[in-house]
Amino acid sequence: MIDSSNVLNLMKVVYVIYVAIVISMVGIYTFGLTRETKIVPKIKIPFYGWIGLLVFVGVGIHIMTYNMIPWVKWDLNRDKIKVDKEFNISIADYKFTLPEKTLVIEEGQTVSFNLKSKDYTYGFGLFRENGSIVFQMQVVPGSTNNLVWKFDKPGKYSIRSTEYSGPRGGNLLVKNAVAVASGPALAQLILENKMQNKTN
Repeated sequence: MIDSSNVLNLMKVVYVIYVAIVISMVGIYTFGLTRETKIVPKIKIPFYGWIGLLVFVGVGIHIMTYNMIPWVKWDLNRDKIKVDKEFNISIADYKFTLPEKTLVIEEGQTVSFNLKSKDYTYGFGLFRENGSIVFQMQVVPGSTNNLVWKFDKPGKYSIRSTEYSGPRGGNLLVKNAVAVASGPALAQLILENKMQNKTN
C-alpha cells in the first residue's frame, strides 16, 4: 500500500507545477494587456493552450489520486471489503476506552476501527513514532463512525484526537496504542499484551 507521506511528497510536486501554470497564464495575459501595443488578440492560441494544459493537469491530478490513494477505492467499495480484525473504541469525558491496552495487528491485516462518542465530537487520528499522521477521522456522537485501514508496515502508533472539543481535547492522547508486527515480534507482542491485560 502507498504510504500517505509518499503521496504527500508527490502531491507537493504536482501542485507546484499546477500553480506555476496558473501564474504563468495570468502573467502572459497581463503582459499582453500592459504593453503599449495591445497584443492580447495575438496570444489567443497560447492563452487557450494554457487553459487546456490547466484542465488536463487538474483532471489528471484527480485521476492519479484515485488510482494511487488506496483509501479512495476503499470508501467506494466498503461493503465488499473483508476485514481481518475489528476494534470497538468508545470516547467519553475526554478519554479513549480501548478493548485492550495495546491493539496488536499482524502486518498485512485489514482492520476496521469502530468508534462511538458518548458526549462530544472528537477526532480519531493514528500517528507514527516520528509524529506524522497515518489517517484521521471525525467521531460524531449518535453516528456510525468507522474507518478501514490495511497495515503493511510494522511499527508502533499513537492515537490522538484531531478535532477541537474544548480545552481538554488537546490532552486526548494514547501513546503506543497500536502495534503492528509479524513473525516472532508479533508473538512477543501478543504475549506481552495478554500479560498487561491480566494485570489491569
